[in-house]
Amino acid sequence: MTNLAIQATGLRKSYRDKTGEKVVLDGIDLAVPEGTIFSLLGPNGAGKTTTVQILSTLIAADGGEVQVAGHDLNRRPDEVRGAIGVTGQYSAVDKLLTGEENLLLMADLKHMPKGEGRRKAKELLERFDLVEAAGKPASTYSGGMQRRLDLAMTLVGDPRLIFLDEPTTGLDPRSRRAMWQIVRELVAGGVTIFLTTQYLEEADHLADRIAVLDHGRLIAEGTADELKRLIPGGHVSLRFTDDDALNGALGALGRGFIDPADDDRLTLQVPSDGGVASLRELLTILDAAGIEPADLSVHTPDLDDVFLTLTGQNTDQQDAQKQEATR
Repeated sequence: MTNLAIQATGLRKSYRDKTGEKVVLDGIDLAVPEGTIFSLLGPNGAGKTTTVQILSTLIAADGGEVQVAGHDLNRRPDEVRGAIGVTGQYSAVDKLLTGEENLLLMADLKHMPKGEGRRKAKELLERFDLVEAAGKPASTYSGGMQRRLDLAMTLVGDPRLIFLDEPTTGLDPRSRRAMWQIVRELVAGGVTIFLTTQYLEEADHLADRIAVLDHGRLIAEGTADELKRLIPGGHVSLRFTDDDALNGALGALGRGFIDPADDDRLTLQVPSDGGVASLRELLTILDAAGIEPADLSVHTPDLDDVFLTLTGQNTDQQDAQKQEATR
């Protein structure tokens, strides 16, 4: 049986404002296996940050049962805090201090002996490629360097579960991919990552499982491929060497259309969910008809399509791209 780093049942949270009670989390269930990356997606206001704040003991839930790192969240919050690390949307780095001083400060807050704290700071500076900048004020660091230092500070206490809340917001693509590699290395070492992100490509590349949160409810959960198969638009592209083979395939399958983007008009697109069973069925029909495609590729909707279909909203990333295109 797989051990769970997080297990939540019926998690609820609401706030009161001038308009009355606003439900932020409406009884969500979570199960995050140890040593995996679990990503929580959702539009702004869906409840992602509230979920992280509850699971990391920053705020209390109104209801539900939660186990984090093997500890009851309500009964043993101190044990939970000792087992987790949190890297929030906004850097916790003190920009007036040097990179090394920031790490030593975290070691002091963890009540580590001076010698052990210095050894840990040296190790993390090397691990995150910050040795040359260790003696410089963090205010001189690039955005990517600050985020690496922020994550390094989270690791001072060797947490086995880390909450990454929008960890690469504002980073350029190169810095974002460098952060992805660090995350993969952490998980390879047995750390569990709970990731919230607005970059769906990030979840697609990193997450073992993804849950979509909307209006305080989980509306879908699965691997990236499983989520992509929830919505229409997937197809299999079959390329043939001549018209006879293409027409024969079209007749045998009884469905599909010629790809308008193929100038040679030798590619047939057949609607499909991209699953193994449907792909096997398609190839069996072609084999029975004595037809073999020269090339085959499976196309499924991406996570942007999933997000838009399930929530009815574009991601912030898509919105920014559209705004940029109209300037």
